[in-house]
Amino acid sequence: MSVELLTFVMLGVLIAVILLDFPIGLSLAGVATLFGFIFVGPQISSSFMLRLHYQYADYILIAIPLFIFMGVIVEKSGLAARLYDAMFVLFGGLRGGLAVATVLACTVFAAATGVVGATVVTMGMMSLPSMMKYEYDKVLVSGAICAGGALGILIPPSIMILVYAPVANVSVGALLIGAFIPGFILSMLYISYILIRCYINPKMGPAIEKEILDKYSVADKIKMLFTSVLPVCGLILAVLGSIFFGLAAPTEAAALGAFAACLLALAYKGLSWQSLKEAAIGTVTTTSMVFLVMTGAAFFTSVFMRLGCGAVVETMILGLPFGKWGILLVMWFIIFVMGAFIDWIGIVMIVVPLFSPIAVKLGFDPIWFAIMNIVVMQTSFITPPFAYSIFYLKGIAPPGMTLGHIYKGVVPFIILIWIAIVLFSVFPGIVMWAPSQFVG
Repeated sequence: MSVELLTFVMLGVLIAVILLDFPIGLSLAGVATLFGFIFVGPQISSSFMLRLHYQYADYILIAIPLFIFMGVIVEKSGLAARLYDAMFVLFGGLRGGLAVATVLACTVFAAATGVVGATVVTMGMMSLPSMMKYEYDKVLVSGAICAGGALGILIPPSIMILVYAPVANVSVGALLIGAFIPGFILSMLYISYILIRCYINPKMGPAIEKEILDKYSVADKIKMLFTSVLPVCGLILAVLGSIFFGLAAPTEAAALGAFAACLLALAYKGLSWQSLKEAAIGTVTTTSMVFLVMTGAAFFTSVFMRLGCGAVVETMILGLPFGKWGILLVMWFIIFVMGAFIDWIGIVMIVVPLFSPIAVKLGFDPIWFAIMNIVVMQTSFITPPFAYSIFYLKGIAPPGMTLGHIYKGVVPFIILIWIAIVLFSVFPGIVMWAPSQFVG
């Protein structure tokens, strides 16, 4: 069998197994084992063990359970409810203000947790009753919650970044710092879209009556700002600031964030033995899933590269007659389409080892390319038919909100993400400014 045919067969078998709904990690490991023993022989097991040792000797991986633990503690501490209440009062008087408050709360909460599911479910449960009460448009509401919640995979601390960086062999700290500005800009694009739509058609997001907001004095609003918003922002800045100024490595910053989250939960009387137990179990469960996929991906990459399949993919893509930007768009389109069918961790493990060397050969900065890929991969959470944010929201949505409403709602936000991608491509300095200032 030629190497070219073997490449297509191996990728085809992997995609087929994944689409049959087998776990990503076991699919990668199983296909690697099958092809490894057939085309390399029993000695492939030694290669697996060496690859496994090399991968898990990476000190940075300790940050994954620490950031997950931080997110779970923040989720269970009651900070989300306080955060949304503050946003409700501060922005409810605007047309579309509750949707704006939801996106802002999602942005802050996403940055504190780094977990999309927790953000979508928590913010959905907080904001949906209020927006339904004031007869907000269901399509707009569903899109705002799904897109706002998906920011958790982009805005640091992000689990995707911690997994992506070692695979692409780039600095974790540079990616954590660099992804903040694109995430913030996306949040502002979402808010601008909501305000414009509701200004044109006020029925989509009516403002809250002045009489209700007048119940809150200026002192009340200031108190809510200082007790509900600033503590979470302080937690985020403590983690990112320690990395940005070179005071701590990402792993140490993760430990600092986990400890600070516990102190914050204790201050708000949201820390108990039960919550700690649930946080520990949740952390172990999520971390085990991530590490299982990483193990399977390490095996698959080892066999794929050893058989020469990586060189075949690289030659094919570099041979496309579209120029460097055309090839870049092809790679992003592949990621976008894959995101409609499999989750982000599978995409990272399958395409990043193949696409990263190609991007470098085309002359693109590896940090810029990594951040742009992460922005594109964010669409996997809101792109039908298989989008986790959509399923999370449907699980908690009231009976009147259908999958049709949610599918329609996410379309404008997917378009906004692609607008941002064009913006970051035309002006790469937007993405690269923070990494260029990175001290660590």
